[in-house]
Amino acid sequence: MLSLGTLATLLSLDPSEEGRIHLEMAFKYLEEGKAQSDPVQTSEKLYKAVEEAVKAAAVVLGLPKAGEAARAGRWEARIFFSAVRKLAGALGEEFRLAFAEGWFLHVEGFHEARLTLEDVADRVPYIERGLRKVAELVARGGS
Repeated sequence: MLSLGTLATLLSLDPSEEGRIHLEMAFKYLEEGKAQSDPVQTSEKLYKAVEEAVKAAAVVLGLPKAGEAARAGRWEARIFFSAVRKLAGALGEEFRLAFAEGWFLHVEGFHEARLTLEDVADRVPYIERGLRKVAELVARGGS
């Protein structure tokens, strides 16, 4: 299966269009996560929302890590975490907190299945605020 970055390259999408697609996917995962009743699946959908938001921001800002991921054909962990560090500096604490909450859900909620639905739901507002920060960035075209 081809990654969105690889498809964007093949289709010659400009970064703003690729960023909008990642952002649409982020909000889709957010809504799917909020509709789930299983904390494990909810955790993973919410994490995927944050993951797509990271990709959207990295692409729109033209981070070298986005190009590296496209060349690799996927967002390897080292590329992803490096991009998150750069983005947190550009987007601020709301973004950093959204990523931290998303990662917590990915590990504790999905992989370890240690969270209740209430534990997961407590983290949704942080993720929503982080996604809104990225949406503002994408709407401005990265400027």
